[in-house]
Amino acid sequence: MSDIEGTTPEPTAADSSAAGPAASADRDLSRPVGDVPPAAQPPQTGSAAPSQASYDTPARPPLPTGAPSAAIPPRPPYPAGYPTYGAPSAPAGAAFGPGAQTSPTTPLADTPAPSAPRKKSGAARTVGLLVAAAIVGGAAGLGGTYAGISLWGTSTEASAGGSSVITVNDTENVNRTTAVAAKVVPSVVTISASSSSGAGTGSGVIISDDGYVLTNTHVVTLDGATADPTITVTTSENRVYKASIVGTDPTYDLAVIKLEDASGLPAIEFADSSKLNVGDQAVAVGAPLGLDNTVTTGIVSALNRSIEIASSAAPDDSSGEEQEEPGAPSEGPFQFDFGQGQATPQSSATIKIAVIQTDAAINPGNSGGALVDDEGRLIGINVAIASSGGTSSGQSGNIGVGFAIPSNIAERVAEEIIETGEATHGLLGATVQNAASLENAKIEGAAIAEVTPDGAAAEGGLRAGDIITEFNGVPIDNSVDLTAQVRAAAAGSEASVRYVRDGESRTTDVTLGTLQP
Repeated sequence: MSDIEGTTPEPTAADSSAAGPAASADRDLSRPVGDVPPAAQPPQTGSAAPSQASYDTPARPPLPTGAPSAAIPPRPPYPAGYPTYGAPSAPAGAAFGPGAQTSPTTPLADTPAPSAPRKKSGAARTVGLLVAAAIVGGAAGLGGTYAGISLWGTSTEASAGGSSVITVNDTENVNRTTAVAAKVVPSVVTISASSSSGAGTGSGVIISDDGYVLTNTHVVTLDGATADPTITVTTSENRVYKASIVGTDPTYDLAVIKLEDASGLPAIEFADSSKLNVGDQAVAVGAPLGLDNTVTTGIVSALNRSIEIASSAAPDDSSGEEQEEPGAPSEGPFQFDFGQGQATPQSSATIKIAVIQTDAAINPGNSGGALVDDEGRLIGINVAIASSGGTSSGQSGNIGVGFAIPSNIAERVAEEIIETGEATHGLLGATVQNAASLENAKIEGAAIAEVTPDGAAAEGGLRAGDIITEFNGVPIDNSVDLTAQVRAAAAGSEASVRYVRDGESRTTDVTLGTLQP
């Protein structure tokens, strides 16, 4: 049995769809120039060969006098106002916090997009190319907010804090994932934490231009092994910062750290995770196995998933929460994706969290990194992976089942930590168990065994024997689902509960209590 005390549950998603896939390329650049059957080649005059061979196109008549000799017309100049991505002049996210607004069209740099190719810099061979994300046959432009990527090689023009480290060799075929990566990678950092008890690596996401970074509690505390670690943070441009912990939230395994003497950092943009659909594109960015600036892609595999995971940093449950079978947690398939050099501690405590499931590859070291949508907006903080071999090794690799804490929960928790040093979580005031485990069970849900006098459940009219089937619009299949959704809600928030009593479905509103840390 488990006692339910909750958090502003994450709304169920699916009221809006993500942008569609990018258009496919309109010509095959893998084919060598001039690889056209003789019968299809255009007629030639004199002994001069045509200046440009066609690419899988029908034969063309001779060009009229005065026409350009190239068979492919030049690309039109970029429309005015398109942003490019170099060193940010006014980083997005500087106003992070309650009431802050981030414009999705805010450019990450103020460099105008040139209509002519950039001159290369001699021996340095500076790439310095502006790759159009909305070119015909290329990527679709990230919902109209993304127009180009500034890609720099070795050059003094690549200023710290804004240059992209995404490699693009074929600028004629930039796809949507490349565009997303170029936008997001500068906002994701690699975190190294160490203490006398050990060391480990993980990832983090920049959420303000002055150096606040969102990550997991288990990353910065070595899963509860230390409260005072030495933390260093490395950005995608290889700048290294010392950092300190602002606050941790072991209940949802989130933490905020602050980089020392940081300014002008590229903050990530938050998406509304309640509007996700199963099947939406998902891109994971982080440092698996210490390999920084790693990008993997997949889809949102499931929403409103709940997992129970062993955590040495888990707080004592002062609410009186009771497991259905008291004792050590079961050997489930879920584990934190610990970084290189970090061993999985043995723990008898667990936390229950609501997560997004994705098949984007997540491996040890991805913890705390970003899961973003096809516009480069944060939809989740990567937190755990499933393993087909149980939890004993703690180093199992990706099997296509990874989990991220939804951005709506992560953003609320981060704001509370920055403001007060800690986050709040809801409390329902009821002891529950899986309804399906009851004798003569007919439905799934969280069955109430006992309610706390004067608690939220009791005040809302709930009583022993009721079976909760929905919490704030999220379906509840078992006690873990309910606990995860209640903990996701803020203390003192209002929640809607659907339950079954004597075979009849009913609803009630409750005001959640406060889970004591």
